[in-house]
Amino acid sequence: MPGTPAPNRIEVPRWIQLVGLPILLLLLWVVAGAVRHAVFLFLVALLIALLLNPLVRALGRVWIPRGLAVAIVYLAFAAVVALAVLALATVVVQQTRTASHRVDTYFTRDAGYPPATGAEHDLARFQVWLNTHHLKQVKVEKQGRKFLSSIGTNDVTKYTQKALNWAEGAGIAVVGLLFSTLLIVVVSIYMLLDMHRLSEAVDRRFPPAPGTLPLIQRMELALASYVKGQFLLSLIIGASAGVGLWILGMVGAVPNGEKYAAAFGAWAGITELIPYIGPWLGAAPPVVYALVQEPLSALWVVLLFLGIQQLEGHLVVPKVMGHSLRLHPLLVIFGLLAGGEIYGFPGILVALPLLAAGRAAWEFFSERVDLQPWDEADDPVEVVEAPTVRAAP
Repeated sequence: MPGTPAPNRIEVPRWIQLVGLPILLLLLWVVAGAVRHAVFLFLVALLIALLLNPLVRALGRVWIPRGLAVAIVYLAFAAVVALAVLALATVVVQQTRTASHRVDTYFTRDAGYPPATGAEHDLARFQVWLNTHHLKQVKVEKQGRKFLSSIGTNDVTKYTQKALNWAEGAGIAVVGLLFSTLLIVVVSIYMLLDMHRLSEAVDRRFPPAPGTLPLIQRMELALASYVKGQFLLSLIIGASAGVGLWILGMVGAVPNGEKYAAAFGAWAGITELIPYIGPWLGAAPPVVYALVQEPLSALWVVLLFLGIQQLEGHLVVPKVMGHSLRLHPLLVIFGLLAGGEIYGFPGILVALPLLAAGRAAWEFFSERVDLQPWDEADDPVEVVEAPTVRAAP
């Protein structure tokens, strides 16, 4: 708009660039390392507050007081998250219990004629297939029976019991995680209640340029864009894996695959939250399950997930996440490694949303902060005239 004053610009002197900024960064690193748990909790609370603030602001436009708007948004948010987590935990525990029982039966219970375990029957069928395809020299059945006899019933029961205990422990850990998030909820509620004051204070000190958004709204949009893209990516990958496994189970390529398609699909969708290694983690349980059921079935599952990963890498990620994150791949890798070093697995999960919000803040302040140039030509140079020397006659 004509006549609108330009945003304030701050020039950082060279002595601050040389001395002040390195000391400040070192001090921030030391303090953050000493209280990294508190810093992590506050950063997660800030991300939640930035994500929910647009909803609170929308309710405020229909004359709902801010405190009541925060309560409405948070109750709805907490209900959705709690129901999703509890439903997922229930499915995981039930499916793990059923799968562990099937694995125990597969290795230890005799069935069919002649009486033998399911693993022994599968080994015999696989050996017959090798013999009929001119691969008699490959003695899989003999070596496999030695391996199965060395395992023993007690060993299988021990491992399946460990898997069952892990699943039950995971369910208890989920409940403990819900309880531990209470502090994050309280902090984020306080942030939401005062977010409009913070936004007004930032706008007074750093007014947005004409036709641009304020700092807080930029961070909100960047975070919302990332969350929408990640949710859509997880939904596409999880649904693709679940439908693919259901089809393989219905056609008989993976025995009983349709029974666990929903659980494996949900797992694949959740592991998509973990960048780079998530697709491999998502494929591991169904491949192991198919390998236990029938060795040849694992090949179909591997081909399915390879196709899904190709779809993800060449179509879904470029279309869905390419326009939401807008970060260089090297910066993404560094952020993930730094998040893992600082706070382990939770640090990896929050690294990318923090980078998305940080990118918006960087773009905002890069328009307002100038570094004093180090060009020596700008320094005042004292010119000294050299004495004139006359040549001798």
